[in-house]
Amino acid sequence: MALTDFLKTEEQQRVVDAIAEAEHCTSGEICVHITPRCWGSPYKKALRKFYKLGLFKTERRNAVLIFVAYKSRKFAIIGDEGINNCVPEGFWNKALQQLGDKLKTGEPCQGLCQAIHLIGEQLSAFFPADKEENNELSNEIIYED
Repeated sequence: MALTDFLKTEEQQRVVDAIAEAEHCTSGEICVHITPRCWGSPYKKALRKFYKLGLFKTERRNAVLIFVAYKSRKFAIIGDEGINNCVPEGFWNKALQQLGDKLKTGEPCQGLCQAIHLIGEQLSAFFPADKEENNELSNEIIYED
């Protein structure tokens, strides 16, 4: 199995470009992690990945992980404490709803890009871009078999 089973090569690039565009206006970081399967709670699995990947180490604690287990049809979004302390109540549910709607209709690229855009808007409102752009995390999609 490969990432291309879920996102075509050109769609992968669209997601990477969406991350770069969203991060252009914020000091926040957005990471996309895709795996085929998730047993149990996608939130708990995403939280473990968040810490395993060291996303909590960003300077302002404003990293976000979008986690998708496409064969299991599960997904989660995890924000670090810096962003969680700022976003309005229900924000993550809105991002999850947008992503879930597109995953259900077989439009994963569109769903990821929409969620990234929405998250980027919130990050930029609370964590505007620094004068010196410091990309603390890679914009590449993380794929795990």
